[in-house]
Amino acid sequence: MEEAWQADLERWLAPYLKALGNKTRRRMCPAYIAGLIGPGDRKSIQPMAARSDAIPYDRLHHFIGAGLWDSAPLEATLWNQADELVGGEGAWLIIDDTALPKKGKASVGVAPQYATALGKNANCQTMVSVTLASGEVPLMLSLRLFLPESWTSDAARMDKVGVPAPLQEYRTKPEIAIEEIDRVIAAGVRFGCVLADAGYGLSAPFRQALSARSLCWAVGIPRHQKVYPADVQLIFPVAGRGRPRVRHVPDVKSMAAHAMLESAKWRQVSWRKGTKGRLTARFAAMRVRIADGAPQRIGSAGAQHMPGEEAWLVGEHRSNGERKYYLSNLPGDTPIKVLAGAIKARWVCEQAHQQLKEELGLDHFEGRSWTGLHRHALMSMMAYAFLQSQRLAQAGRKKKNPRSASPTHLASSAPGHP
Repeated sequence: MEEAWQADLERWLAPYLKALGNKTRRRMCPAYIAGLIGPGDRKSIQPMAARSDAIPYDRLHHFIGAGLWDSAPLEATLWNQADELVGGEGAWLIIDDTALPKKGKASVGVAPQYATALGKNANCQTMVSVTLASGEVPLMLSLRLFLPESWTSDAARMDKVGVPAPLQEYRTKPEIAIEEIDRVIAAGVRFGCVLADAGYGLSAPFRQALSARSLCWAVGIPRHQKVYPADVQLIFPVAGRGRPRVRHVPDVKSMAAHAMLESAKWRQVSWRKGTKGRLTARFAAMRVRIADGAPQRIGSAGAQHMPGEEAWLVGEHRSNGERKYYLSNLPGDTPIKVLAGAIKARWVCEQAHQQLKEELGLDHFEGRSWTGLHRHALMSMMAYAFLQSQRLAQAGRKKKNPRSASPTHLASSAPGHP
């Protein structure tokens, strides 16, 4: 079983190894990925090397942390394979971030910051992730480290861990995400809609950047996000005294998203079938104008944002009492079931994060450098893509032969996994 597993991996890695050139690197890459996939609870370099006589620790460490090789061709191969496996007009491009808990303060990007997985502030590294997904099959394309201001304000500290000079300027997570989306588009990866949670959806520049690129999007927002009715009019109010107004203003005030939906019609919507039956929640949707235009003083209300792009405002009432709100620029005739399906498709990204950590050791890297962390992340994504390709191949064989066994777990065909 193990020999067949590794033979499949070697065949699958062939296009990656061509780009590495050097004979030693062509040995280290499969060895590292096999170490991530194989048995063992800890997937940092030392225990992986200890579990295999064929992997010298010093060479494996040098390959990831200090070797002079370009990761761009490997990334390009990963993206091409991902596009072949799940790309297309029906695919989602999901933007999120994931926290890697870390002790100390010497590792690149480590700082006390909010960790979504922990639900609180913690000492960690935060990586912005880009996932290509179709249905319930996600493939991670990119993981890029976010540097807090405590790092970008200290050039010596960044130089010590090898942060490239062009990336030492502070960038927000939405700004990093847009840069990654541009790279994905330039590489020709096919997708139909961009999804993101409220951490990105609350950013007007992020939403506007997506629209400027003619991309469809559906994003979470805070409940207090201001919106206008879709039929808001811009008028020139009559001045009671003084000079007439030279700029038009909305004829109604903006209001919070949750308040806008109070009078909306809510209905039970099912978006897909889960392991315990249909997944359902109550949804409401209406067309609005987002209050993210240029700020302007409007009478006694002070500075207010003018009406911006028209979009769908969607509310969700979950069975546990939780309420969530979203915006989407999908067309005005989009059915509410399709809106709900787009909004809820983002969950596969969280599944991918969990599997990358629990099964492939994404958060086990013990080096401190920028290069080492991103190379480890790339190897983890390559390992994940290999396992997904195996899963899809076995699912295909199951359809052709109903009696054949199919894995119930992503990595069931790999040694060390249940």
